[in-house]
Amino acid sequence: MSHSKLKSLGEKIAFLQRRCRELRIPVLVVFEGLSAAGKGTLINRLIQPMDPRGFKVSCIRDPNGEERLRPFLWRFWNRTPSADRMAIFDRSWYRTILEQEVSGELGMEGLAKAYIDIRSFERQLFDSGTLIVKFHLQVSKDEQSRRLAAIQENPSTAWRVTKEVLERHKRYDIYFPAIERMLTVTNQPEAPWTVIDADDLDAATESTMESLALRLESFITLVEMGKLKVPAPKSNEMPYFANAPKISAAKMENSLDNDAYLELLEERQSRIHELQSEAYRRRIPVVIVYEGQDAAGKGGNIRRLTQRMDPRGYEVIPVAAPNDLELAHHYLWRFWKEFPKAGHVTIFDRSWYGRVLVERIEGFCKKGDWKRAYGEINEMEENFYHFGCVLIKFWIQIDKKEQLRRFRSREESTRKRWKLNEEDWRNREKWELYEEAAQEMIDRTHTSYAPWTIIEGNCKRLARIQALETVIEAISERLEKAPEK
Repeated sequence: MSHSKLKSLGEKIAFLQRRCRELRIPVLVVFEGLSAAGKGTLINRLIQPMDPRGFKVSCIRDPNGEERLRPFLWRFWNRTPSADRMAIFDRSWYRTILEQEVSGELGMEGLAKAYIDIRSFERQLFDSGTLIVKFHLQVSKDEQSRRLAAIQENPSTAWRVTKEVLERHKRYDIYFPAIERMLTVTNQPEAPWTVIDADDLDAATESTMESLALRLESFITLVEMGKLKVPAPKSNEMPYFANAPKISAAKMENSLDNDAYLELLEERQSRIHELQSEAYRRRIPVVIVYEGQDAAGKGGNIRRLTQRMDPRGYEVIPVAAPNDLELAHHYLWRFWKEFPKAGHVTIFDRSWYGRVLVERIEGFCKKGDWKRAYGEINEMEENFYHFGCVLIKFWIQIDKKEQLRRFRSREESTRKRWKLNEEDWRNREKWELYEEAAQEMIDRTHTSYAPWTIIEGNCKRLARIQALETVIEAISERLEKAPEK
């Protein structure tokens, strides 16, 4: 490769990088390949002409203790680029799966599930406007052997050739078919692979830079022309669960007297305390989602749920409108970040379902975005389930008359007045729209692994006991199925 061509390609990539920042296009570049394939060298050559303020290189090693306590995609969601950045991965989510397949740790069923999760992850990022560029550097066994020997001979680099690296080299012929399978299964139109012959690093550099420049240029052109639009799914293409509970079936006249409530509350809270300890011991994560109309009693319900729990093992996440950083990422990014460690409990006071509720009703996202969200949410929750998570979702239902009574009560109380604002009154005027959206949300996301429970909320005491009992039942059921650790 001539110096002049390298310089020309570098200048072009630097220009395209700036253009991506101007258009707020997130760019994700993945480099995969066996040890000594030249990933570090190619990344270094690639970034030299680029603005260092606009990219971040992540070198992916084996997951640490903190990362092992969460779904394997968690650490990669955390590293996805914002709208004005480029993320470059030296190895990625594929490394973990490849190593587990070759070692026999991951069987064919587990491998199939992992690749489903990966394809969903990449498609969701693409649908939100992220350009994904994936390179696999292919090096021959003889060339890999030569490079490893050269690295070992140099005292300053010999440390890189560990026993694990040498073991992988010995198993080159086993890795090869696993890599071929990986490339075939995950070569999607929205995230295609480019295989680079890396035996000659100069030629590989030219091929990589040319390919990246072409992908950047093509993507930018589509954005500028307004042609990068993911079509909204049709109704028959969206998930639907006929067995989903109906909001209209909630019996709002039911109630619970105070003496019976206090007795049940003491008993159920004690059981929750026991189950929290057992879930921690067995390393089972628990995610609890609260949704419902304004003034439905979510906060009071959460307080009674957590009253006897160990505060070191749970966290309540109040979800408000996304800030600027969150808006610069995929809308699910901020929720992935909050996934609990195995054995811990995370409670969401409102959640990712805002996409198909307030964002849908108030026009904060496009129709295609919220229509795709049902499937994306189901995929995320299935990912949590595959990790062993207990996922509990509540919709607290109150009637319009009871909401008005609670609004008036808040107005008259100096202690509670802060809970009421003009937005609550505006939302009330759209009661029917929100209720319709809520029912569709339940119909399209009532999966076997993350079912909805409708709580009858006119009586706060009854609603709290219903929620406690649902949590007890869900965690108990998972404990019965989960193996001892």
